[in-house]
Amino acid sequence: MFDLISRYDEQILDAFWVTIQLTLLSSVGALVLGTVVAALRVSPVPVARSVGTAYVTLIRNTPLTLIIVFCSLGLYSTMGLTLGGETLNAINFRWAIVGLSVYTAAFVCESLRSGINTVPLGQSEAGRSLGLGFTQNLRLIVLPQAFRAVVAPLGSVLIALTKNSTIASAIGVAEAAALMATMNETEADLLAIGAIFALGFVILTLPTGLFFGWLAKRFEVAR
Repeated sequence: MFDLISRYDEQILDAFWVTIQLTLLSSVGALVLGTVVAALRVSPVPVARSVGTAYVTLIRNTPLTLIIVFCSLGLYSTMGLTLGGETLNAINFRWAIVGLSVYTAAFVCESLRSGINTVPLGQSEAGRSLGLGFTQNLRLIVLPQAFRAVVAPLGSVLIALTKNSTIASAIGVAEAAALMATMNETEADLLAIGAIFALGFVILTLPTGLFFGWLAKRFEVAR
């Protein structure tokens, strides 16, 4: 195991760095998109609620692999959308971020919607009595409290996103799972290779879980 680490140390670090980049960039996209969809889900406009519900239902029941492959083969290979990338690796990397963001946003939305439901109705009514519209009420009163209530669930979504980033190897993104597959083809010690990458993901996800657990206690809303 240590011999493999010494021979592939730079490649392993580079692969996990790509995994970290995928996770961080996708989490930002998923948080923004998920917040928008959650706003649609609780909107007083029936059409907006229907759009939000349809998005969550469709995305949650579609395999992530299919979404990412569709982004690469459908939107890039067929329609020629490059997202500003100049090389194939850069294009696939960007489409992997889009696919992961779109998929994870559905779970962010549901976590955030559950947080919105914990905000007492009187808070929203007080905002409306002050003349705040739906968007202002959501942005200034409801969402700040909802985010505090769902810190731990959002941490679980981020951890799942870290592990889901391995699907990006399906379109050739050189992250940890892609390097693991390459090493399995060239090396005989499959157990050691599996242990190396399992340890790598534990190192990535364990501190994340502890950090979000601390945040959840730090920002816990007293009822």
